[in-house]
Amino acid sequence: MNVTLRAVVAGLFFLVVFLSGIWLSRTGRPLNVAISTVHKLISLAAGVFLLVTIYQQSRVIPLGAIEWIAIVVTGLCFLGTVASGGFLSSEKPMPAAVLRVHQILPVLATLSTAATLYLLFSR
Repeated sequence: MNVTLRAVVAGLFFLVVFLSGIWLSRTGRPLNVAISTVHKLISLAAGVFLLVTIYQQSRVIPLGAIEWIAIVVTGLCFLGTVASGGFLSSEKPMPAAVLRVHQILPVLATLSTAATLYLLFSR
């Protein structure tokens, strides 16, 4: 898969994750199980796609320190997003800070992913 197609696929994954997340938040409580499942599965697919892309690129040319830092930052953003989403999907009401974190981290994950992909493919 060429660089442009990978970037488009990654962008489409993030678009669908964002749209399904917005749709899920607008359905209110209790959360719609079908929408929640789609949101989580698309997020998982995006993460797997990025891991496969990173692995394939690292086999072509070994990764440098900057690429590893970008990958770690992206991974931490993804983990934070998944954790905060997990807290929000529980039955217990969560503090407003958890919702705010879950609104900010996906944007940071998207920007970090874009930077990581740029670093990987510009080598």
